[in-house]
Amino acid sequence: MLNLHNLKSAKGSRKKSKRVGRGGKRGAYSGRGMKGQKARSGGKKGLKLKGLKKMIQSIPKKRGFKSMYPKPEIVNVKQLDIKFKDNDKITPEILLKNKLVSKIKNGVKILGDGELKKKLIIENCAVSKSAQEKIEKAGGRIENQKSKIKI
Repeated sequence: MLNLHNLKSAKGSRKKSKRVGRGGKRGAYSGRGMKGQKARSGGKKGLKLKGLKKMIQSIPKKRGFKSMYPKPEIVNVKQLDIKFKDNDKITPEILLKNKLVSKIKNGVKILGDGELKKKLIIENCAVSKSAQEKIEKAGGRIENQKSKIKI
């Protein structure tokens, strides 16, 4: 008759745990090395971020800081005064054609370094406050100003 006192688990379903440090194949230090906190019983704490230190060490470290935000190409007012004539329209494409900028993907910003004596119309460019004052003082105007570009 089958009762609770004579129930047995199936053969091979239960595995005996390895008893380490009692002679036999794992003698002496029992795979724990010599001494130290990790060699003692109950001394294997604080290894939560496994592999993180190695990962951090493998990343190359470089000096300085590289911003993740793309920077616009910069053109000064004095360059515009030299390259353009009165009443010329200035756009990023025209600046690229005249080789004042190398790329226009990240936008173009006009800064106020130098003097401006010509009346210019500026479109689709970011303009600094000092450059805006000089352009308006010379009689020019700014249309469709891109204001979100920061240096």
